[in-house]
Amino acid sequence: TLDQAVKPKTKRAKKFLEKREPKLNKNIKNAMLIDGGNANATVTQVLKDVNAMKKPHGILYKKKNITRPFQDQTSLEFFSNKSDCSLFMFCSHNKKWPNNLVTGHMYDYHMLGMIELGIENFVSLKDINRTLNGTKPMLIFAGDDFDVTEDYRRFFRGPTVSDIRLAGLEYILHFTALNGKIYFRSYKLLRTHLASDDFYKFSMKMPKALKSKRRKISPMILLAQLMEGFICRSKT
Repeated sequence: TLDQAVKPKTKRAKKFLEKREPKLNKNIKNAMLIDGGNANATVTQVLKDVNAMKKPHGILYKKKNITRPFQDQTSLEFFSNKSDCSLFMFCSHNKKWPNNLVTGHMYDYHMLGMIELGIENFVSLKDINRTLNGTKPMLIFAGDDFDVTEDYRRFFRGPTVSDIRLAGLEYILHFTALNGKIYFRSYKLLRTHLASDDFYKFSMKMPKALKSKRRKISPMILLAQLMEGFICRSKT
């Protein structure tokens, strides 16, 4: 059963609960990143890299937590309520499930859905001397699986922006869904040279000869053509 509503007794508690109330417009979801009790260096570094990408909307649990998400979701739901996170990523490692990663989402701090993935050929940000330094990368999702469900994209969804300052774009994260696998690559933009918006629009201008020409027909001529067609059908 879902938790019963709690009436606040102080102004501070009321403000705290109002912050957690459902929003008409979706806000940015916080994510908790949990290290399993038998995690190795690979999955631990994965959580650190993801935390760097999610800042300031990621909470990295440094203490190891021994739990099995698919057998018991009690501890995950407890941490979700405690940290006000509706997204989670849980990493673990064992002989049967090496370099294991479970990601999912909550509703009202109760499990709504999760998927299990295996990590292969991992290269960390530090191995390629790449740090985000607070910058927000551009995310590109390629593959039909991303169009079928939003579960894969939900974890990395950020704020909705109306304009993008291309001069400040430094990193691109590219996700490709192919043959049951997700390939994740990162790219760093070294140098760019972009024309102004006005000149770009000018370059896309279509020649007049290729534009469809619409003949202007007076209402009287149009009416005469319709009547002529009606008379011809009546005679046949």
